[in-house]
Amino acid sequence: MITFQPKQKDIKRERHELSAKGEVLGRLATKSAMLLMGKHKTTYAPHLDMGDYVEIKNAQEVVVTGKKNIQKTYFSHSGYPGGLKEVSYEKLSKEQPEKIIEHAVRGMLPKNKLQTKRMRRLKVTK
Repeated sequence: MITFQPKQKDIKRERHELSAKGEVLGRLATKSAMLLMGKHKTTYAPHLDMGDYVEIKNAQEVVVTGKKNIQKTYFSHSGYPGGLKEVSYEKLSKEQPEKIIEHAVRGMLPKNKLQTKRMRRLKVTK
């Protein structure tokens, strides 16, 4: 018995359009992460970039559960002393709602060399 190894020419990418209207943020992020990785395909191989293109529309209408819309904060650090930046979910959802979904999807992808290639295939629009 021989194990099937997909080749680069065997990879066929499809386009998926998802709507964030009324969707819970985490569930939307897991669904799109699975499509970006290609885990829904029978020829999935973890060492190859087999995923599809994902377009998410209506980013401003995504829903979070509980008190996350008030309490959740996003942090980033420049690497310099005093370089910690903090943005609340409310402010980010008004100014750049697509960043919220991109952050959630990035967190659900494996941390390896394929992550940036997969994130390039994600498009989020207001």
